[in-house]
Amino acid sequence: MQEKLSTECDVELLRRFHDVEENLKVIRERLAEAAIKSGRSPEDVTLMAVTKTVPVEVINHALSLGVEYIGENRVQELNSKYDSLIKDNKHIHLIGHLQTNKVKQVVGRVEMIQSVDSERVAEAIASRSRELGITTDVLVEVNIGREQNKSGVMPEAAHELICKISEFDGINVQGLMAIPPADCEILQTRKYFEEIYKLFIDIGSKKTHNSSYTMRCLSMGMSADYAEAVLEGSTMVRVGTSLFGRRIYR
Repeated sequence: MQEKLSTECDVELLRRFHDVEENLKVIRERLAEAAIKSGRSPEDVTLMAVTKTVPVEVINHALSLGVEYIGENRVQELNSKYDSLIKDNKHIHLIGHLQTNKVKQVVGRVEMIQSVDSERVAEAIASRSRELGITTDVLVEVNIGREQNKSGVMPEAAHELICKISEFDGINVQGLMAIPPADCEILQTRKYFEEIYKLFIDIGSKKTHNSSYTMRCLSMGMSADYAEAVLEGSTMVRVGTSLFGRRIYR
């Protein structure tokens, strides 16, 4: 019985490996096409694999295929996988909401935290980074749909927050992250992408020689809309389901 179960698991793993290979080809083709249509090179857009609920073996297979960036939503799940991940020349980001009491568990393990939306969280990240003698890159998350049940700073408050937290030693503000409302038609989603891109450019244009932030990264677009996000100026897309298949919650 044990041998049968092992064989079934091996077959399922091989199937998932094959699906990831085929899905990755499609995603790369669509990203390249969208980048060219937007007047950029495909190399100008970073593909991030979102690994929520994905087994380490499947994540590592994607990394072996040339995926360089992975994003985890939860600190606990990230830490449970961390030691088993292929990390050489790879980049690990936290993309989910971060509570201040979890900061010490993640700073030093990720290259970037994409979900900063308050001075309090930024200060905690900066403080822990200083303790470790490192600088942590961050993105400011913008609540582009102004949804009450979502994290993120309101668009009109983003520049002020960036100016304040970019003065903290221990963090480096690199740009913006946003998630449009999930129930939008694609045309409405593109309007949200257009709005966040305009904010991204506007904040960048206000940067002075004394400013210590950069607008290098605009992280927007997920499985259902990553091509449209690239057409509207995204520099990083976060793709999970389209790459790994439907999430399996246990």
